[in-house]
Amino acid sequence: MSDRIRALVALGNPGADHARDRHNAGFWLADRLAQRWGVSFSHEKKFKGDLARAGRGDDTLWLLKPTTFMNASGQAIQPLVAFHKIQPSEVLIVHDELDLPAGTARLKDGGGHGGHNGLRDAHRVLGSGYRRLRVGIGHPGHASQVLSYVLGTPSPDDQIAIDTAIDAGADAVETILDQGWNRGAQQLNSRKP
Repeated sequence: MSDRIRALVALGNPGADHARDRHNAGFWLADRLAQRWGVSFSHEKKFKGDLARAGRGDDTLWLLKPTTFMNASGQAIQPLVAFHKIQPSEVLIVHDELDLPAGTARLKDGGGHGGHNGLRDAHRVLGSGYRRLRVGIGHPGHASQVLSYVLGTPSPDDQIAIDTAIDAGADAVETILDQGWNRGAQQLNSRKP
């Protein structure tokens, strides 16, 4: 499997109504990278999303924030990977993760969608061979509360913790691009929240 990441797809829901939702943690991380790298997003109709191009040495990394809703993320992923001939293993999907506490971020290679609607649709398009960066948002405690929780705003303390995890995740993406997947994963996954 290649160490190369050619597309970072951030999962979230579009629009100002959802901008501060926990479900948009993926968007927050993509925005952080764009800010660090001095690139900006522009809407690309054919990719059904907001796209930024970051040059990293000889490589291009595409940052994509789908403007479809979360459960239709594959509609944005599919045209991007097809047009740029990007393999599933070269895709890093950044998403919110209920199973990790706020303040934690982890890199994962492959695996199931775990009931996450955005990942379920990514699976439909890519199979399970993509990589992911999981940004912990914590769990409300009961399955019946999950929908309102992920579509809600974090508490001030949780927001600080999530922002710290996003910075660590962005650092790890830069390490992957410079030193390879294993080094970036070791750096992030050994970090204590």
